[in-house]
Amino acid sequence: MKKFITMGLLATAVLGGAVQVQAEEACCPADGAKTESTMKIGEGFSKIWHETGIYRFINPKTADEKKAEKLTAAIKAAEAKIGAGHLESAREFIAMSKSLGAGDAVVSDLAEQYNDELVNGDEHHKGLLPEGAGQFVMILVGLGLIYLAIAKKFEPLLLLPIGFGAILTNIPVAGIAAAAMPGQPAGFLHYFYTVGVQSGVFPLLIFMGVGAMTDFGPLLANPKTALLGAAAQFGIFIALLGASAMSHWTGGVVDFSLQDAASIGIIGGADGPTAIFLSSRLSPNLLGAIAVAAYSYMALVPIIQPPIMRLLTTKEERSIEMKQLRHVTKTEKIVFPLVVLILCILLLPSATPLIGMLMLGNLMKESMVVDRLSETAQNSLINIVTIMLGLAVGSKLAADKFLNANTLGILGLGLVAFIIGTASGVLLAKLMNKLSKEQINPLIGSAGVSAVPMAARVANKVGLEANPQNFLLMHAMGPNVAGVIGSAVAAGVLLALVG
Repeated sequence: MKKFITMGLLATAVLGGAVQVQAEEACCPADGAKTESTMKIGEGFSKIWHETGIYRFINPKTADEKKAEKLTAAIKAAEAKIGAGHLESAREFIAMSKSLGAGDAVVSDLAEQYNDELVNGDEHHKGLLPEGAGQFVMILVGLGLIYLAIAKKFEPLLLLPIGFGAILTNIPVAGIAAAAMPGQPAGFLHYFYTVGVQSGVFPLLIFMGVGAMTDFGPLLANPKTALLGAAAQFGIFIALLGASAMSHWTGGVVDFSLQDAASIGIIGGADGPTAIFLSSRLSPNLLGAIAVAAYSYMALVPIIQPPIMRLLTTKEERSIEMKQLRHVTKTEKIVFPLVVLILCILLLPSATPLIGMLMLGNLMKESMVVDRLSETAQNSLINIVTIMLGLAVGSKLAADKFLNANTLGILGLGLVAFIIGTASGVLLAKLMNKLSKEQINPLIGSAGVSAVPMAARVANKVGLEANPQNFLLMHAMGPNVAGVIGSAVAAGVLLALVG
């Protein structure tokens, strides 16, 4: 597992650092000026190293570094609130930026953005359709998601509340997802989003429940399958590069910042909570489109993956039977989450919110001394949170936010990321089969995209089509759960690089 996480860090640092996208960043509190900057490979490695637990245990942040961090966060928050049209909150963050020592140029720029949003906000947030027509179309989109959930059973636990939330959000006049106005409270879905999604609480609680339902036994029985989970994350960085390039190719029609590109890339991990967690921190204005893309492609795993798997493998490869996995002891299962957490603390603290909650849930399950807590995490708690998370995500599907060129770009890039992630896992499994003494069925590589457990079931189904005696489900669960860890590690790296 140490090898897996280390490889993930190196790969993500190289690929993330290689992105050369011009992005406006606050320079330093002394002058407050903004400069055009690019991030290269060396800078990526340096930034990752300075964000590791090892470095920070030895070199804790100084008072100046903490102040600069607060200033940068305040400026980013002000810009995000202005972009979202939440002007009351934006004023607070502009004042906070000034108090923390932002230069006159920065404060003036924020004030200019604020005034422009105040006067011309309605023009800025126009979608591809007039407001009324756009709301009607988005209500139809919501009904479409509900249809897929009920009739096709595509991720019904989330697509149904997301679809219903989209309908509620686009009801004219009702303001169910609207921010607070002077003398009026915000809509209830706005509070769902603010309390649960913007804070990151809902995705983290989902991860704890997933951990409580996950058996890492197949991964521990065959640790090399962790590499397949890592390989499937390759689509994340291809989508990141694609989002960055698309902004240049389209001449600004589709406009993604470096933070936006990172949020879009995580769709390739096929992990909904991770996508929501990262985008809520880097690109909250794109949350709705990113969440819908992530969960839609997760739901379409049985449709998207099989053609790719058949294209990249022969019938003989798909027919390979793998040896039965060894028995994994209870001690191994208890020690594993603790070891992963410690490695994450030392190497990538920014990923510990996700990894920590995943491992907490798993430790509660495997320790067998807190059955009530484990059962609550697996059932009632995760079910309650899923309802509110789905409605909160649906609240971001307002017509003016969703019906635009950026959304089309997100959906296209998400699909590309998902396809490349699937293909990367299969191709690495083919290579491992050539180099390994024991045969490996390349189909299990497709399960590394972390759509648990659907991707593993699809690998098993395609394997049975080629050989009725070929049972790959438990073998595919190894890369499948490794993919969950891999996507969380990738999110942590992206947070460290561009957060």
